[in-house]
Amino acid sequence: MKTKLFKAEERGHADYDWLKANYSFSFANYHNHEREHFGALRVLNDDFIKGGTGFGEHPHKNMEIISIPLEGGLKHKDSMSNTWIPLHAGEVQVMSAGSGIQHSERNESLKEQLNLFQIWVIPDTMNIAPNYGQKTFDPKDRKDALQVLVHSYKDDLNDELRIHQDAQISRIDLSKGKSFDYSLRSSNHGVYVMLISGGIKIEDSILKTRDALGIWRTDFFKIEASDNAEIILIEVPMVF
Repeated sequence: MKTKLFKAEERGHADYDWLKANYSFSFANYHNHEREHFGALRVLNDDFIKGGTGFGEHPHKNMEIISIPLEGGLKHKDSMSNTWIPLHAGEVQVMSAGSGIQHSERNESLKEQLNLFQIWVIPDTMNIAPNYGQKTFDPKDRKDALQVLVHSYKDDLNDELRIHQDAQISRIDLSKGKSFDYSLRSSNHGVYVMLISGGIKIEDSILKTRDALGIWRTDFFKIEASDNAEIILIEVPMVF
């Protein structure tokens, strides 16, 4: 097993007043040649957006974009005729940019802060027709159990949140003192484990809130919770 620890305080940071962003990988004005991507995982931004503000219309192409609100809600508009669709904590949005799309997103509240993860995965198929999906997930279903949020179009699962990559995004809320064995989909995959909150141990690595651990060259690993822990796991091909 290979692992690499990514400490929360070592992420890139940007403060635009209306947006406070934390970059796990090179993005915008943050450049780190040692943190360009983790396999097919290109972006994991931890964004805090002031009330009444947001991202104006901008383009994307050939990228699988996943938005996961952790606190608050946003509204989304795009060139596929989706007009200010609301997305709240507990929901997940997937947008396949494909051959090209324009979109904008704003904090739904005029006063309350919005915190969300924005995840970009490099697709395995280029220039597809853009598409959009959204789904609500019950937190009870990830209590000490793995809850799959996003998976590949090639999987035989009844779920509209699919992306054009042999990848899987999951969450688990692990109770203090509990453990969980994660099995990878393929020996050519790796998993980027982001600790949303709490404390966990994986092998010899100790993770605290917003720390992450990249794991590859293994078929499985064990997560042990030293405190109540909210975890997101992003499994992707490592051949990039």
